[in-house]
Amino acid sequence: MVFPAKYPQLNDTSLTDDARSVLIRVLRVAFPHDSFPDGPYERTADTIMKAAEESTWFRVSLTQGLLTLAHLAGGDFRDLDEDAATSVLRRIESTEFFGFIRRTTVLNLYDNEDVWEAVGYEGSSYEKGGYVNRGFDDLHWLPEPRIETYDGGPIVEIAPSFLLRPTNGSSGTHASGESRAAANIDTNTQPGATSAEHAEVSK
Repeated sequence: MVFPAKYPQLNDTSLTDDARSVLIRVLRVAFPHDSFPDGPYERTADTIMKAAEESTWFRVSLTQGLLTLAHLAGGDFRDLDEDAATSVLRRIESTEFFGFIRRTTVLNLYDNEDVWEAVGYEGSSYEKGGYVNRGFDDLHWLPEPRIETYDGGPIVEIAPSFLLRPTNGSSGTHASGESRAAANIDTNTQPGATSAEHAEVSK
């Protein structure tokens, strides 16, 4: 970052229309959406500048950050192409200036009906009766789902089934010798006659 002592103009922290224009360019580069109109970026820049006007710390950070951008750009940041501008922003992405812009933009840029229209979001559905009857599945960019219905053919058993040995005294029928052998395994975890015998105290 460029330090205030080196740039006495930081003492004048009023933000100009020129600063607003640079800020809009920063937002365009940091949050690139070709389909977005200028309006959401301009309103977000105004929100950032308003927040800076209400806080001396943010105002100094914003002014200092804009001066740093000009220094790193070797002139006007707005004159850089996309790649060069992105490289400059990456050099300052850990600064308070960029963090302030990022936080404010995430909360404000996408909370806008112009942006919703650009990305195909219809907004809140509650006031319109929900999405069930309003094209909730009209996401044309998704592939058509594969839907298969049961045609009545034979069902193939993929795992052997067997009945466990009844523990309530009832009889059971097993399909095969393998299942009968498996049925001899007592998986009952409840106390029964055997456990009661073990628990009996001999006198």
